[in-house]
Amino acid sequence: MKDMPPEVGDPAPKFCLPSVDGGEVCLDSLRGRWVVLYFYPKDNTSGCTREAVDFTCMLDEFNRLGAVVLGVSPDSLESHRRFMAKHGLKVKLLSDPEKKVIKAYGAWGLKRIGGRNYEGVIRSTFIIDPEGRVAYAWRGVKVKGHVEEVLRKLGELVERASP
Repeated sequence: MKDMPPEVGDPAPKFCLPSVDGGEVCLDSLRGRWVVLYFYPKDNTSGCTREAVDFTCMLDEFNRLGAVVLGVSPDSLESHRRFMAKHGLKVKLLSDPEKKVIKAYGAWGLKRIGGRNYEGVIRSTFIIDPEGRVAYAWRGVKVKGHVEEVLRKLGELVERASP
């Protein structure tokens, strides 16, 4: 039986993925922090570039709320490095070439563009709370205004969690 993607309230699927900074990022090491985990199809495509630039522009606000922002795609670390350099990105990008984490979060599936069906990354974003649970999820994301919406929702969740 196929594993179901996580829903709000579920434990976030654990992962360790290589990062552009040469290290590895593991979800367990981020316990105690809010995590914004976003999945995107491909470096240097228009929508993916816009999303990464938007997250970079608002990174200080995410940091002020105590959140780390992680972008994941199947692209190689070298592709991520070129993507970051070309667009001045500050978001930490992780590589998942085997698509294990992408699939664990339900961000891989059938897509349709121009009448053609194919499998690929379904643009998705998850907010993971400091206890490691999915606090909010967006699937099939449209880029325009999305990062602002994620920041707004994170602010609500942080405020609600404050004593």
